[in-house]
Amino acid sequence: MPMKPPITLPTSTVARNALVALAVVAVGAAVYWLADILTPLAMAIFLLIMIDGVKRTIEKRTRLPSHVAGISALLVVVLGFVASIAFIVNGAYGFFSDASGVSANIGPRLDQILEDGSRLVGVTTPPTTTDLIAQIDVRGYLMAIAGQAQGVVGGAVFVMIYLGFLLASQSGFRRKLVGLFPDRTARGEALEVFQRVRGGVEGYLWVQAVTGVMICAAAWILMRIVGLQNAEFWTFVIFIVGFIPVLGGAIAGLVPPLFALVQFETYWQAMVLLGGLQAILFISGNFIQPRMQGDNQNIDPVVVLLALAFWGKVWGVVGMFLSTPLAVMAMAILAEFRGSRWMAILLSGDGEPYAEKETAASKPKRRRVNPPQLKDE
Repeated sequence: MPMKPPITLPTSTVARNALVALAVVAVGAAVYWLADILTPLAMAIFLLIMIDGVKRTIEKRTRLPSHVAGISALLVVVLGFVASIAFIVNGAYGFFSDASGVSANIGPRLDQILEDGSRLVGVTTPPTTTDLIAQIDVRGYLMAIAGQAQGVVGGAVFVMIYLGFLLASQSGFRRKLVGLFPDRTARGEALEVFQRVRGGVEGYLWVQAVTGVMICAAAWILMRIVGLQNAEFWTFVIFIVGFIPVLGGAIAGLVPPLFALVQFETYWQAMVLLGGLQAILFISGNFIQPRMQGDNQNIDPVVVLLALAFWGKVWGVVGMFLSTPLAVMAMAILAEFRGSRWMAILLSGDGEPYAEKETAASKPKRRRVNPPQLKDE
């Protein structure tokens, strides 16, 4: 009996793009249903990228051996991560402890704010704080906050476990790469993709960290001048939320002035904080960050907003922190394949989904067309 010929898969552009779209949908469903497993793994991968970046920086600036630089980078990143979690928990506890001292005045102060605000808009009988609180499920919000705090601590433990296994498996990465890509040219292209992804993520983290330190220094001075309680706690909160696009700036610029309204009997402190923080964020977002970013974050602003919404829905707060780095990674990977390059072009800010723009003068001996030769799926 003659054998049937093998089934030929469709190779047209439409069919290939349809397969890519279906693959994207399948991956999105997978990351949603496996969020509990993938969230700490993703955070551990980003910590691993940070460790590698710190290690290369130490090797470049010092004469330490490679293994000593690796141990130093590991200690810096891990201790920084654990210290951040501890500072958030202890800072939140200290904040609520200090707030208990003024809790007796919160109700009358809020009533005064409501009365003054109602007078401005012409309302003769403003609502009281008791009326507003009666419509809010305070117990439900407190339980949700407690659950989030418990989830942060538990998630940090799983992140450390994943990080340990990732570090243990790092030694076999090169052998796996040789096994996956026996051809030297294909292996070089795979390494180039990896370096592009790593460079984009490291560039984003570096820019956000440096600008965050600048913003926090100016914000701390402003809060100390005004006399806001727990200025150090709010400074650290501003630094952390700075890694969340869009929402981070809103939280950093609005939350401290709102608490200043409750703490002080007058309004000028809150107005000074509001105007000062907004000015600091405006200068950083429009003058400092664009100069530092260069080509490291060539992402369309609409894509940044959509990535924030998507990853926040899928992975919660951790997804918000990782939304932009994940978009950078997706753009770099999608740009390497013919069937998905159109997605990378849509994700990019200027239509060129490559972090570095090579010129003939910078690499005269490298034979490469522009755009680079794309691989089939």
